[in-house]
Amino acid sequence: MSEGEARLQMIPLGGLGEIGKNMLAIRYQNTIVVIDAGLMFPEEELLGIDVVIPDITYLIDNIDKVKAILLTHGHEDHVGALPYILKDLAVPVYGSKLTLGIVEGKLKGSNVSSKNFHVVSPREKVKIGPIEAEFFRVSHSIPDAMGIALHTPLGIILHTGDIKLDQTPVDGEVVDFRKLSELSEKGVLVMLSDSTNADKIGFTMSEKLVGSTFDNLFGKCEGRIIVTTFASNVHRIQQAILTAEKYGRKVAVVGRSMVNNVKVSMELGYIHIPDNILVEVEEINRYSNNQLVIVTTGSQGEPMSALTRMATADHRWVSIQDGDTVIISASPIPGNEKLVARTIDLLYKQGAEVIYEKSMGVHVSGHASQEELKILINMIKPSFFVPVHGEYRHLMMHAKLAESLGIPRARIFVAENGNILEFGKKKAAISGKVTAGRVLVDGFGVGDVGNIVLRDRKQLSRDGIIIVVITLNKERNEVVSGPDIVSRGFVYVRESEHLIEYSKEKVKEAIEICARRNIMEWAVIKAQIRDKLGKYLYEQTGRRPMIMPIIMEV
Repeated sequence: MSEGEARLQMIPLGGLGEIGKNMLAIRYQNTIVVIDAGLMFPEEELLGIDVVIPDITYLIDNIDKVKAILLTHGHEDHVGALPYILKDLAVPVYGSKLTLGIVEGKLKGSNVSSKNFHVVSPREKVKIGPIEAEFFRVSHSIPDAMGIALHTPLGIILHTGDIKLDQTPVDGEVVDFRKLSELSEKGVLVMLSDSTNADKIGFTMSEKLVGSTFDNLFGKCEGRIIVTTFASNVHRIQQAILTAEKYGRKVAVVGRSMVNNVKVSMELGYIHIPDNILVEVEEINRYSNNQLVIVTTGSQGEPMSALTRMATADHRWVSIQDGDTVIISASPIPGNEKLVARTIDLLYKQGAEVIYEKSMGVHVSGHASQEELKILINMIKPSFFVPVHGEYRHLMMHAKLAESLGIPRARIFVAENGNILEFGKKKAAISGKVTAGRVLVDGFGVGDVGNIVLRDRKQLSRDGIIIVVITLNKERNEVVSGPDIVSRGFVYVRESEHLIEYSKEKVKEAIEICARRNIMEWAVIKAQIRDKLGKYLYEQTGRRPMIMPIIMEV
């Protein structure tokens, strides 16, 4: 691009090469607009981590230019980071009524105000400096999902959000094809399109198929029915409740996030609850098993979720019984497969019948498959194409799909988080990189757990820890008491007395070496203890526990 030419920058801060943590910054001159602020759940190696959120260093460094956050829908992977990042970015937030209602529920207890929240409706436009944001309706697995068209001085940027072309959605609100056609007629400079199902051939099935499956299953079940799905999957919850009503069953909602989302959806009119059908979980024992449906959290096998606690007989109100039917109406998020499999095994052991296969029709995706993605690309006919939302293979397959439809490879950008995609009216390039990555949230700590802490956690989880306690007379550099050795996660002390006694001798040898060399610095003495004892323990056990010397002075 030539010098002085106006440029538009797109900077993905999350959601590329991964499932979740979706966040995109779009910059024109001195205005930055952010689309979504999601989280992702930790992989197995992130021991103890609760959630992962995007690194917003770039936004904080340019905080005077950040003018708004635009939300496509209310799923965790698109709004879950807001309670954390709004502490640093006090900017207006725009989203649908349900999306903002869900976010407000997440803000409770976080000392973050919702005073800058602004409800927008499909086809509504919001002026943000030189950029005009226009929202349009799309179908997804949650009501009020929207795509966003940004009208900029250089052209239109069209972001599909999470999308599927469901012709028979539960709420009857189909994708706004007319608006997409209008935008296409005006000319779309850049299209950013959901890639989650770019590796799936054909079309994604309609959400109403799940309702038919529920109808079939509920009619056959003689015992209790326990349905688990994502707490934000309002359409799925609605279908479960209406099917329960059809078969004369009461419904108990279990799990904090499920209860909160159902409450918000009821208050805002997104879920219709028939009169006298909801019962409190404390009251379920008043009803016979064939009169109950329990809708609960835990579709991902989360260790502290309601379903997992039921499976381990640790739930306060619900114990799995012979004759229960558990319907897992969700597919595992990548990385959660083992947790889900473990939960299913535990449910079977408790005597339940578990229905979890996609082939049973108990779950359909909320994302467009290949044929739908082709329709979208052919309809929009963008000048430039950027696949978003998905692991790298999804992005690549989506890029190849676009190329097969006639978009030149040079106009397709498979980017990574932190890349600066720079667009002019006719040319585009990846022009640099900003800080982007993951921030780990552990309890109340945000970003205070880094690689060193994780390394220590991994070592502790593999080989445990040895604590060596010694009291030294520093003037004479001799041991007054000890060494005492405490083992946690390494060996059971009572069955390893010989090893522990020899370990004490190795510690004494290390101290004697330091004394002969007239070494008085405790840091050096500790290093010598770790080296001497570490070598001995590895020779004897083949393990490398963390060794923590504690020296007291008299």
